[in-house]
Amino acid sequence: MTVPTKPGRNAIARAAQDPYSRRKFLVLTGGTGAAGAFLAACGDDDDETTSSTSAETESAGDPLADAGFGEGDVGILNYALTLEYLEAGFYAAVAESGLFKGTEQDLVETIGGHEQEHVEALLATLKDLGEEPAPEPKAEFPVDDRETVLKTAAEVENLGAAAYLGQAANIENPDILAAALAIHTVEARHAALLNTLIGEDPTPDGAFAVPADPETVLDAVQPFLVQ
Repeated sequence: MTVPTKPGRNAIARAAQDPYSRRKFLVLTGGTGAAGAFLAACGDDDDETTSSTSAETESAGDPLADAGFGEGDVGILNYALTLEYLEAGFYAAVAESGLFKGTEQDLVETIGGHEQEHVEALLATLKDLGEEPAPEPKAEFPVDDRETVLKTAAEVENLGAAAYLGQAANIENPDILAAALAIHTVEARHAALLNTLIGEDPTPDGAFAVPADPETVLDAVQPFLVQ
């Protein structure tokens, strides 16, 4: 997957300024309230708002760069890759655990296959950009019993979907944004299915998903990492 680099405002902000895209968003979300929240997250087109947003971003720092993932879209790609490494590793461990049989084992292998494809796509994108991919972290996962595994799987998938959503407004390259949203959609579908399997609401946040910032996500995966 070759992704060209393009400087400038994030891809969502550019789409927000296009009248056709704005009309589509209003139809999909049901009104101006959602659009207002959307535009607030993306930034407006006037110089004052752009300057204010830039100043706030600079003062807040870049948590992905601070964590060693890199800056801008490359940092987001490496952040996503690290999460996908963990997800793929988790499902590989579950598939080998012998806890599941038949259709449940097929489900584990299918979801695990999706996560491995995400890993490979992100690796290919970083390679095409001439960037060094983040190394795969050493990790251990709880695979002692079926209930724990299913709850962990649901937590991981909900976290992954929220992590992608949390970075969408920061992506500058439209092609990278499209790829990230394609992965986010699959993560959300995994999460809804696993939430149902453990008796939880398939859409716990209601009609609009809640994003997660990098600090929250990285803290949540810390227990799986082996130092």
